[in-house]
Amino acid sequence: MQGPEDRRTTLGDDVEVERLDRALARAFPDVSRSRLQDLIRSGHVLRDGVVCRDLSIKVGPGSMLGVTIPEAIAAAPVAESFALTVVYEDDDLIVIDKPAGLVVHPAPGHASGTLVNGLIAHCGTSLSGIGGVRRPGIVHRLDKDTSGLLVVAKNDLAHQGLTAQFADHGLTGPLERAYRALVWGALEPRVGTIDANLARSQRNREKIAVVRADDGRHAITHYRVEEVPDPRGNVALVRCELETGRTHQIRVHLSHRGHPLLGDTVYGGAFKTKASLLGEGARAALIALGRQALHASVLGFAHPRSGEPLHFESPLPPAMERLLTALRADTPAK
Repeated sequence: MQGPEDRRTTLGDDVEVERLDRALARAFPDVSRSRLQDLIRSGHVLRDGVVCRDLSIKVGPGSMLGVTIPEAIAAAPVAESFALTVVYEDDDLIVIDKPAGLVVHPAPGHASGTLVNGLIAHCGTSLSGIGGVRRPGIVHRLDKDTSGLLVVAKNDLAHQGLTAQFADHGLTGPLERAYRALVWGALEPRVGTIDANLARSQRNREKIAVVRADDGRHAITHYRVEEVPDPRGNVALVRCELETGRTHQIRVHLSHRGHPLLGDTVYGGAFKTKASLLGEGARAALIALGRQALHASVLGFAHPRSGEPLHFESPLPPAMERLLTALRADTPAK
């Protein structure tokens, strides 16, 4: 196990006067700024030989800075060995094809059995100490009942590089995120963009809602109808590409447009009666699916160390594929 690491630097005459945390981030670009901020607060940073816990104190030319990066301690989540569908893995990151029903990280009500627990068991000591804790770097999340591709960082350099790409939303880089969804009704126009700000619902704090343009967080979803599989046009298979990545974004945006996801009991409960319009086989397949029909099918990004473009695709999971097949084959109820 790697012990504490001491780093020292003296700022040159060509640097500008700036905050301590920003100066450290420039001096040690392989360590995330959030981690450096934690190290400052916890007394692991020296300024001119004196412990400094003030993130915003100004430093400049000639300032001597020191950082002690403590040995990573065991993560609070325990290692739990279970099968993971690993799409790609190297020393910096791992790409997982997450099944529906798997929670990404421990939270109230889900203290164990999460993807993080499985990753700790799978990766072992290859995980870096992010914030002084040995754990995988969760860069983005998928809802418990959404399946598909997810990338996780295994060290600070990868975490910082991937986080920057997701924050940029692919505007200047190769980040690509696409989902396939089954929704009620045939969207018109068949190709379009939903641009609607999102925020925590004032009526139900567990839900996200569309809000006024000057409130909430900007959210943009591009969509394209790939197929209308059932004979009467009650359902559409839609490809959604995220320009932003907000909580429940696709589910809320499509529901706002009047086309909630099949099986979405949170944002599409009012459309439960639409199941009666489906044929017997499709209704049975929808019940068997037991969750929102949403799958993260495409994930692309630049490797945080080499810069190499990486691109991954995941087919629809069996339960969702069976629903799609049943929709194509069923004779609707009269």
